[in-house]
Amino acid sequence: MGTIRVRVKTAAGEAEVEAEPERIKEAIELVPDLASKLPRADSAHTVPPTVQESRSSDSTQEAKISLPNVAVEKSDSLADIIGKFFADPWGRESRKLSDVREALQSYGLNYPKQSVAVALLRLAKNTKIRRFKAEDGEYVYTASSMAVQPPQ
Repeated sequence: MGTIRVRVKTAAGEAEVEAEPERIKEAIELVPDLASKLPRADSAHTVPPTVQESRSSDSTQEAKISLPNVAVEKSDSLADIIGKFFADPWGRESRKLSDVREALQSYGLNYPKQSVAVALLRLAKNTKIRRFKAEDGEYVYTASSMAVQPPQ
């Protein structure tokens, strides 16, 4: 038999547990603890611009992963948040869908891949960001260079 998944959503985020049917009660007991670790719904939050990650290879090395440093408000839509990401210096480099999802997840925002892809496509069609194919055939996104200047 498969697993059972329980998802609890709040205004600030969501918590999810998955377990075999015979252990679901035990898993559900974890939900309040998970929910208490979600950010508060009434506050904006930011993430530091860099996170350290250890990568192992032939020689152990530290790699900095850049993340956008923006304030996310409770009322921001997915498109608003992604727009803020690309307005940040983080958005000046080519970013793949997976990079955008990783940045969203760093803010505790777990959106389905398809939702993020559609938001990126709409922002590109509205010239808020640029979209093009990389050499590997995957789409990448960057900040739009078509910034509208206010009349003088």
